[in-house]
Amino acid sequence: MTDQKIALVTGASRGLGAAFAQALAADHHVIAVARTTGGLEELDDRIKAGGGQATLAPMDITQTDAMAHLCRSIFDRWGHLDIWVHAAIHAAPLAPAAHLDAKDWEKSAAINMTATAQLIPMVEPLLQQASQPQAVFFDDPQAGRKFFAAYGASKAAQIAIAKSWQAETQKTGPNVHILSPAPMATALRARFYPGEDRAPLASPGDEADRLLASIRQDTQGAN
Repeated sequence: MTDQKIALVTGASRGLGAAFAQALAADHHVIAVARTTGGLEELDDRIKAGGGQATLAPMDITQTDAMAHLCRSIFDRWGHLDIWVHAAIHAAPLAPAAHLDAKDWEKSAAINMTATAQLIPMVEPLLQQASQPQAVFFDDPQAGRKFFAAYGASKAAQIAIAKSWQAETQKTGPNVHILSPAPMATALRARFYPGEDRAPLASPGDEADRLLASIRQDTQGAN
């Protein structure tokens, strides 16, 4: 097993996922997963410009066999993961519950709920090989708000899964963090709040730095 720190970021091509990948690249080799190849290549350029290194994995996290192969490849090459940041999300268009589109619901469930439940068993063995393993999820409590049925319900289910994992691993690790980002100027938020004044919103880069600092402080406090 290599001593190099390894980070896996799912949903790394844009927004907070990309910002976390770039921030982690300062002292980790980053494995960046996303469907958008162009976004991954732009991330890779920024990481290289900062002196870091990344492995790009353009794939769909709902493809179980592909993700299992990736995790096996991580084990074969590095033997462990130090941190997993799960930022992949599907933001279905806002719609009344009585008019939910079946395909939007299925995609929300597949990406936000099912993929999370399938990835945790794949990633946990890799994290358990590290000395201070971390897993990171991002809460966004929209459940029950009007027009947010698909996103709100599927995101709440994702966080419920993460909370169960968090409770189960308090003594054994990994340390599972469920973080609450400040409102950010992201494409996802623009879809939910078109026309919003974006000037007061946080930048994903600043928010990634703040949240990563809180993770590191929490880790040091636990030692």
